[in-house]
Amino acid sequence: MQSNTIKGVTTVAQLAINKMIELEVPADPINYMVWFHYFADSYPDLKRTIDVLLDNNQVFDAEQCAKIYDQYFSLNTESAVLDNVSTNMEQVIRQAVKYLDEAGSNAADFGVVLSGASGELAGQSVPDGATEIIAGVLNATKQMEERSKVQEERLAAAASEVATLRNEIEVTRKEAATDGLTGIANRKSFDIKLRDTAARMMEDGEEMCLLMMDIDYFKKFNDNHGHQSGDQVLQLLAHILKDCIKGQDTAARYGGEEFCVILPHTTLKSAVHLAESIRERVARQQINNKATGEDLGAITLSIGVSKYDFGEPLSQVVARADTALYAAKNRGRNQVISEEAVGS
Repeated sequence: MQSNTIKGVTTVAQLAINKMIELEVPADPINYMVWFHYFADSYPDLKRTIDVLLDNNQVFDAEQCAKIYDQYFSLNTESAVLDNVSTNMEQVIRQAVKYLDEAGSNAADFGVVLSGASGELAGQSVPDGATEIIAGVLNATKQMEERSKVQEERLAAAASEVATLRNEIEVTRKEAATDGLTGIANRKSFDIKLRDTAARMMEDGEEMCLLMMDIDYFKKFNDNHGHQSGDQVLQLLAHILKDCIKGQDTAARYGGEEFCVILPHTTLKSAVHLAESIRERVARQQINNKATGEDLGAITLSIGVSKYDFGEPLSQVVARADTALYAAKNRGRNQVISEEAVGS
């Protein structure tokens, strides 16, 4: 038997399979062996025999293929070995397919499965041709694995870069929407949140209210105790607001010492009640200079409350809250005034 170095084992195997399908040859290991060697040109006599049969339009049924196999391959020992090899290869393929299904077609794992199976086959006595098939498949698989590893490494690197970029974008986005001193939403973020919340409340048919508040005599506090102490007060108020509001509410620094809270799913009465709770909690706080421990006294808030009317310009709900805020200041500060109480 002439021994050929088979190049392109995958191509030869595909040609054999295609011809078997074309001629309706039963798909079994013996028939596959015959047709693989026909296209691999491993046995010149075998090839001539099949060519003659093809020219005479012979039917390649199981019986015909068995005769060809018996003629060109040993019947006993090699048949037994072939059966064993075929069984092992089938088990390898099934195991690999199962593993691919479980591992999401991971080429590296596929290579591990086949490499382990090849170790089992290496110790067996196999007929010529079967060894070449196995070697070719393993070689092709190794190449596929190596290429896949490179691709996986590239994909992993790309995924890592994308994740890093996504994180950087998210950090930048949060920074752009956050007040640097207090850590709550800034004015730009407030405008967006107010718009989005109003649209959602209109769609849901739910009420939305707005609190606007200002620290009483804050300029005087800054002048007396310095801007660092003033910053400390702003941070304290932001902390209290975050602690008092619930999940969908939004606290924001509107500008300077002015703060806002957007309250979706909230009635005017409930909004006033929350505003009173915030005002009382702030008034109870004793401010101490962090650096010196000096007692700086207490601060108070004036708060205005308005309710959003569906479809109105958002500037109007802000204006009514602002009007109520200044009404609270004009009435002595350290109090809450709702839009309904402005004219009373």
